Amino acid sequence: MFADFLSRLIRPEPAPLDQADARLALTALLVRLARSDGHYSTDEVARIERIAGARYGLDAGGAHALREAAEQLESEAPDTVRFTRAIKDAVPYEYRIGVIEALWQVALADGERDAGEDALIRLAANFLGVSDRDSALARQRVDRA
Repeated sequence: MFADFLSRLIRPEPAPLDQADARLALTALLVRLARSDGHYSTDEVARIERIAGARYGLDAGGAHALREAAEQLESEAPDTVRFTRAIKDAVPYEYRIGVIEALWQVALADGERDAGEDALIRLAANFLGVSDRDSALARQRVDRA
């Protein structure tokens, strides 16, 4: 279903994503994080939909549809390294910092810190080109919220 989208995304020099495709790719990254511990909880699903709704101005139905499409894309997406590097090349830096915040929101949605999720966020921040400082500040903003 997403083969063309993924092939465009992982090209050596992908074109910047339009807004709808960027939303989908970044939401798929949230899904990947939520699934990384082997337990994709209803709290994580709800958090992803709340983040999508707030970030993109979507109503509940729109956020739900985006999350479902992102789940499908995530299941078809290449390994995390190639996926995040492709997003880095196609999405502006400021937007990527917001993604790190959103990843922390999803990781902490179930009230527990998981070492695997922490590691995936560090990996994602690195491959998204987000500096260690900006990544730490993003986590602190989420911790305070």
